[in-house]
Amino acid sequence: MPSNASSTSTTTPSATPVHPPRVAALIGPYSSGKTSLLESLLAATGRIHRKGSIRDHNTVGDNSPESRSREMSTELTCVQTTYLGEEWHFIDCPGSVDFAQDTREAALICDVAIVVVDPDPSRVMTVAPTLKFLDRNRIPHLIFINKTDNTAIRLRDSFAALQTISERPLVMREIPIRDMNSPDEPITGFVDIVSERAYQYLEGQPSRLITMPSTVKTRESEARDGLLEALADFDDGLLEQILEDQTPATETIYDNLERDLANDLIVPVFFGSGERDHGIIRLLKALRHEAPASDVCAHRLGIDPDPSQTVLQIFKTAHLSHAGRFCFARILSGQVKNGDPLGADKVSGLCTLFADKHEKLDHGITGAIIGLPRMEKLRTGSLVNNDGEMETLWPDPLTPLYQTGLEVTKPGDDVKLSEALRHICEQDRSISFGHHESTGQLVLSGQGDIHLQCAMAHLADHYHLEITPKPVLTGYQETIRKPASARGRYKKQTGGHGQFGDAAIELRPQEHGAGFEFSDHIVGGAIPRQYISAVEKGVRDGLRSGSLGFPVVDVAVKLVDGSFHAVDSSDQAFQMAGRIAIGEALKDAGAVLLEPVDKCTISIPSDFTSKAQRLVSTRRGQILGFNAKDGWQGWDEIDVQMPTSETTDMVTELRSLTQGTGFFTRCYSHMQELTGKQADIVVSQHKKAGK
Repeated sequence: MPSNASSTSTTTPSATPVHPPRVAALIGPYSSGKTSLLESLLAATGRIHRKGSIRDHNTVGDNSPESRSREMSTELTCVQTTYLGEEWHFIDCPGSVDFAQDTREAALICDVAIVVVDPDPSRVMTVAPTLKFLDRNRIPHLIFINKTDNTAIRLRDSFAALQTISERPLVMREIPIRDMNSPDEPITGFVDIVSERAYQYLEGQPSRLITMPSTVKTRESEARDGLLEALADFDDGLLEQILEDQTPATETIYDNLERDLANDLIVPVFFGSGERDHGIIRLLKALRHEAPASDVCAHRLGIDPDPSQTVLQIFKTAHLSHAGRFCFARILSGQVKNGDPLGADKVSGLCTLFADKHEKLDHGITGAIIGLPRMEKLRTGSLVNNDGEMETLWPDPLTPLYQTGLEVTKPGDDVKLSEALRHICEQDRSISFGHHESTGQLVLSGQGDIHLQCAMAHLADHYHLEITPKPVLTGYQETIRKPASARGRYKKQTGGHGQFGDAAIELRPQEHGAGFEFSDHIVGGAIPRQYISAVEKGVRDGLRSGSLGFPVVDVAVKLVDGSFHAVDSSDQAFQMAGRIAIGEALKDAGAVLLEPVDKCTISIPSDFTSKAQRLVSTRRGQILGFNAKDGWQGWDEIDVQMPTSETTDMVTELRSLTQGTGFFTRCYSHMQELTGKQADIVVSQHKKAGK
């Protein structure tokens, strides 16, 4: 593998201005071909001599064991290369929605996002959430329609479908040349709309300049007019030229493209094939001339670059066996060298990144991506200068959508597991864990089943923990329908002092949400005052598991009578008396099961609204209403109430119904009664699990 110029490199062709290092993120749905495109970009820039393939498990991206075993990206891959003397950092992002957090973190620090899509118009909806995120954060982006060597689909259809989900106007930068003599009319080249030059694809070689075929001249003219009209919406001077039938200078068009892309006003569209190296040099040239400089990203993140002020944005954290907490950072201002302070941390072992290979670096300059080993304080999202962390505009992580319970196989691994989970959550902010408030179960939360499977595989491979996934327990409770009374008498005689406690109680139901109430109406010293609190404690203990086996809530207990022994009575005896009394009373109080209910807001493309409504009804949900999703053209929001037990894995079905695009938010709403066959099943399963 050839050596690569470092972040301090100034090698460049003569008379060519050099940009500071720039960053492009490869973003797009699963199976759109981002990793293969990265291979082609690295080969075209001379960074690698031979391309790898997903099938052979030898690509630069997808270098982790988990990625290769699944044949899909499960984490970010950062690489550095140079093109015509200018330094570039490419980030290959996971396409699965389960790993969307990594993709978002990378997009936030890039100068331009390359949105890689499949040419099939029926699949464009899969990229809708990505385009929404980029537009909401004003991140410049272009679209690369990949895999055009394997399809007879008309790109004009792909373009039209993509425009329906993009808030920004799309502008075609090139049109295809097809072999009209072939039955499936394969794409054999392209026409650049701005320069109006035609190129023919050559196998294993750069494209060759050719005379524009007469068969595409009309389409080229129409596409060019569309491009100019889109640009004229943001340039009055260009609009005036068009209205006066003047032909704008080529430089004017390029200047408009560069400016409008930087301001996220337009989305240029290119096409090609990562597998066949079609359109790769064209893409690189467009990036070189039109991608914004790093100061645009810095301003977007709230920083005004100053060569004398060092500012870094941490966008990824990993825990490596040889480097401790390892931070991926973009230099937004100034430069960084070994020995520099970053608040409480000090830079040591500065490196540049090429997938899992870390190459030593003397210093990094504005715009570069660097690796920072052994960072004790910094985390993903930290904006930091030499004095410490600064106020940041970094957004909150994605809300967890899927859960699984965790159980260690080996006794004593609980403490080790907690530390490992903290590391995992630092590496991916959309993962969280904690003990369920009602059930006490350790629950791992994330974006989907594959997401959590990969997290558990990481626990096994890197921390040598044997973990058993368990179904998430639902925090069922029970209450009562009618009043009841009972007496609890505890008497135990042994050698010496015995145990004696006697308590009579009255039990009644309260309104939902009222909680537990205890009062005493003891008269005449039937129970000494010092033992009344012991009775209450015994009652509370008895309410932890009612006649159905679940915690009892929303009841009031009145202590009305009792008796004691001057020698044998004790706190422990009256606790037992209280526990016996409440247990007997609950048997006659008409127990009823309560299940937790969540309030959910489901977001889906309007085309799938009816399917989502059916999903809600099959999961015992209640639709409260639905509206157009604010700021999301062509999307709906459905407000529902749904039992918590139905929401823990709902995202899997929701995604399968909506081409992977649907998502939801949820929060606890209330407890509601559960009766009939469903209640019988819950109680039966709970009793079996307790055996």
